[in-house]
Amino acid sequence: MSLTRRQAAAAGLALPLGLAAAGTAQAAPGPRSRTLHIAGDSTAAQKYADAAPETGWGMALPFLLNRRLDVANHAVNGRSSKSFVDEGRLDAVLAVIRAGDLLVVQFAHNDEKAEDPSRHTEPWTTYQEYLRMYVDGARARGAHPVLATPVERRRFDAAGRAVPSHGEYPAAMRALAERERVPLLDVQALSLALWQRLGAEETKTYFNWTATEQDNTHFNPPGAIAVARLVARELLRTRVLAPRDVRRLEEEIPQSWITWPEAAA
Repeated sequence: MSLTRRQAAAAGLALPLGLAAAGTAQAAPGPRSRTLHIAGDSTAAQKYADAAPETGWGMALPFLLNRRLDVANHAVNGRSSKSFVDEGRLDAVLAVIRAGDLLVVQFAHNDEKAEDPSRHTEPWTTYQEYLRMYVDGARARGAHPVLATPVERRRFDAAGRAVPSHGEYPAAMRALAERERVPLLDVQALSLALWQRLGAEETKTYFNWTATEQDNTHFNPPGAIAVARLVARELLRTRVLAPRDVRRLEEEIPQSWITWPEAAA
């Protein structure tokens, strides 16, 4: 589905000719900024100082978008499509979303946890049912839903091949996106291909590998920037965003731009 930038109508004032000639006409306001909302899990979420250098891709995305496109990152560690809804987090997003805004939805990492009924969904039934709540909720408010398949973990087999880890969830999301005519960002396929190109050793420099931790799910700044770049390119490819809405797609983003604020007390 092609989406274009929603432009506010210029509000012209009808003034007497003499006043207009005297320069008293008011300038019409420019178009308001839109907001791109992210609903997702820890791979996208804002991280704080106590978690550095762990970085969610949502923290890097603003550096790749036009300044008039705000990013509201609602992603939260450990949430699934189900628990995000059950905790009232989707309702909170829908309470602030506006007509013309975007809602990018990425879940699956925690939906996969069959041992936890508070988060688990089945790909072809409950996972799709919960995703549809995000789609319907956004559309009911005049906003544009966008589905993003889950970014891949760092997994390689003995032959050095990058191995998919999300089972049927990406396929279930793709099918739902096609059925509901929702733009799809295929981050799973693109990230898997990226990890394959980089290889088992180099990918360690994209994930949260530290002296005390070997994390093959969450990113450090280079990894978050790389995944955010995949997201931005997909937003452009699917025509959710126009070329004027993105920037720096081919430029290096300094790691120093990533910051971790102190968590609220």
